Amino acid sequence: MNRPRVRLDLPRAPRRSLLPEYDPEAFGRLSERVARFLGTGRFIVWMTLVIILWVLWNVFAPDNLRFDEYPFIFLTLMLSLQASYAAPLILLAQNRQDDRDRVTHEQDRKQNERSIADTEYLTREIAALRMGLGEVATRDWIRSEFQDLIKEMDERRLFPTERDEGDR
Repeated sequence: MNRPRVRLDLPRAPRRSLLPEYDPEAFGRLSERVARFLGTGRFIVWMTLVIILWVLWNVFAPDNLRFDEYPFIFLTLMLSLQASYAAPLILLAQNRQDDRDRVTHEQDRKQNERSIADTEYLTREIAALRMGLGEVATRDWIRSEFQDLIKEMDERRLFPTERDEGDR
């Protein structure tokens, strides 16, 4: 019993399948469009009009033109069929939306982490600047020192005042 060696470095040849092939993204987009339409007032209005016309036709039309007699079994079947297709399509659309929301939340979380890191960095930089500025002479400090020197010189009379010049 020698089985042929399977090469793991080569992809397998595609198998033939009896199931039909479809594009899951295209089907998902279609389901979202259907679910979006089913959630509108337009759909409810159209569905109500169809049901009213269906009932009126099958009650007031001549007997040979009626296609669904009073218990409206066929109408019930059509509504059940519509509901049986609408529910999975809506669930599929919700799952796709949940996936998009999950990706968006993950991106938002990462952005928040980066923002927090940036804020912490800037806070440290501002603290370092404040500490550095504590040792730097500011304009107001220099001005106050000059004013103190002028007062001290006036008190020692190093600069003659106007009264002193008038006496000479």
